[in-house]
Amino acid sequence: MPTLAEQIAAWIAASEPRALSPQTGDAAYRLLLDVAGLCVAARRTDYIAATLASVDQGGACTAIGHQGSFDAFGAALVNGTAAHGEDFDDTFEGGPVHAGAVVVPAVLAACERNQLGADRLLLGIAVGAELMCRLSLVAPKATHKAGFHPTAVFGALAAAGGVSAALGSAPAATTSALGIAGSMASGIIEYLAEGTSTKRMHAGWAAQSGIRAALMARGGFDGPRTVLEGNHGFYRAFAPSVAPDFDPLLRDLGRTWVMEQIAFKPYACGTMTQPFVDCAIELAEQGVRAEDIASIVCEVGEGTVHRLWEPLAVKHRPPTPYAAKFSTPYCMAVGFFDRRAGFAQFTSGRIADPQVLALAAKIRYSINPQDEYPRNFTGHLRVTLSDGRQREVRRPYMRGGVHAPLSQSELEDKFMDNVLYGGWEKAQGRRFNEVARNLFSHADVAAMAEFRA
Repeated sequence: MPTLAEQIAAWIAASEPRALSPQTGDAAYRLLLDVAGLCVAARRTDYIAATLASVDQGGACTAIGHQGSFDAFGAALVNGTAAHGEDFDDTFEGGPVHAGAVVVPAVLAACERNQLGADRLLLGIAVGAELMCRLSLVAPKATHKAGFHPTAVFGALAAAGGVSAALGSAPAATTSALGIAGSMASGIIEYLAEGTSTKRMHAGWAAQSGIRAALMARGGFDGPRTVLEGNHGFYRAFAPSVAPDFDPLLRDLGRTWVMEQIAFKPYACGTMTQPFVDCAIELAEQGVRAEDIASIVCEVGEGTVHRLWEPLAVKHRPPTPYAAKFSTPYCMAVGFFDRRAGFAQFTSGRIADPQVLALAAKIRYSINPQDEYPRNFTGHLRVTLSDGRQREVRRPYMRGGVHAPLSQSELEDKFMDNVLYGGWEKAQGRRFNEVARNLFSHADVAAMAEFRA
């Protein structure tokens, strides 16, 4: 029997751009647009300045929104870090993983490096995103439980698969690329301790690792064919607490594209926090005043607690703006007052606001054993008012997800808001959207060089 990596490689090698459905192509375009907007939004941040200082200019590849050109690895690192840096990028319910911030930078850089047609960019994005989503379904919650970031570890293999698809690598080389990427995968979630920036780089690191793995394999370097199911393999290392179920990885592979269900966030914060922000906004719009709130209790999935709720004292007073993105109490409180949770809600000044912190301190959680996480992201709050009355708000799913997707106009508005925040003019934003919408039918990806500033 062929190994799992060999079966995946056979699917990748048999995939062709012309066989992709319009729905898959549209999902790839939406990923490209969302990633690009976030790259521009983050381009003036200190962590992107530090990332730029670590890479060399002079290659053939684009770091969106930055002058000059870079080698493929540097461009992928910068774009991936920027796209994931504000935690405003896409997510896959069931993972959760952020496919776009890894796969789009990796495949774009590989296509520019090798002067490939934009149809290969389309194929690489679709294949890489599909692989990443499916890899995340094999051992739900176990990767986080082991202390690793799923986007980081699954991303390396997904980027290797996406780049191999774009390059048209032979099945044996693609199998080795996946095997090599298994040894390149990394990314721990200790950033939670102090709200530091290492999570931001995980997507970029995985993107550049995937390129390296695919190119090494094409050059003849071999990797283990049993990288996924082996006794010392990927899931034994990164998800040791459960027995992996590989059925979601292979079921209907090539016939059903789960990447079409990727969600796009309306808020610049942790994925599972999104519906809780909507609950808080709904409460505010009911006319409830913060000073009349005695307490708020939220029913949550057990798997979200260690990242988004504990230690509760720290979540009530997040130490940095980045840490605040992973504090459900803070996100709910600022959403209650501001009716939004965008870039302006995660600044040093905003996270120190006494009014916001006072409300955040009133919010706690209780574990709901019936919560559907990670299959579905729900939101809930039960507020007790100072006069003893109670109100309850529920969100059965995440806005922006498969049950309530953002419309095309909403996604384009998000893109435009992000590029304006990053310093582009509206005309430049409109031009990028026009290029992205038509890019996959172009002979090459040279048009992306227009956006190196």
